[in-house]
Formats: sequence, structure tokens, C-alpha cells
Amino acid sequence: MALSEFTLEDLKRILREGAGEDEKVSLDYGDILDVSFDYLGYDSLALLETSGRIEREYGVLLDEEAVTSAVTPRSLLEVVQSSLAA
Repeated sequence: MALSEFTLEDLKRILREGAGEDEKVSLDYGDILDVSFDYLGYDSLALLETSGRIEREYGVLLDEEAVTSAVTPRSLLEVVQSSLAA
């Protein structure tokens, strides 16, 4: 069964499960919505792993170009939400 909501907490959980968390930057410290994934310690490989986990868990197919263009948690959340709404 596909889930219909994807939140920042869901994203943080999946990032941690798939790629871990940088010791220097906490995902729980402050507002990270507009902080770049690079600054948070996640490279393109980590984001591909994350998008694959999202697709499996939420039953959606994410546009690969949109995922690679998403440079912040806010932009990735928007990509996932638009896929869930479709």
C-alpha cells in the first residue's frame, strides 16, 4: 500500500538509514529545509540511495532528473509530494 504523505521527519529517517549522518552536522539542529545536501554531508550517491528507498517505501516513481536537481531537503520534499499527488 502506497503512503500518501512524506514529511521532513520521514526524509531525515530515510537519510540516516541509507547514508548515515555527518558527525559535524545534525539533521535535528535548527531549520534544515533550505540547507544544501552538500553542507549536510550528503553527496549524489547518498541521494540516489535515498530516492530508491523513498520509491520502495512509498510506492512512487520519482523523476530522476528532478531528484538530482533537488539540492535541499525542501526541494526533495516537493519532488516526493508531487509524485505522491500524481
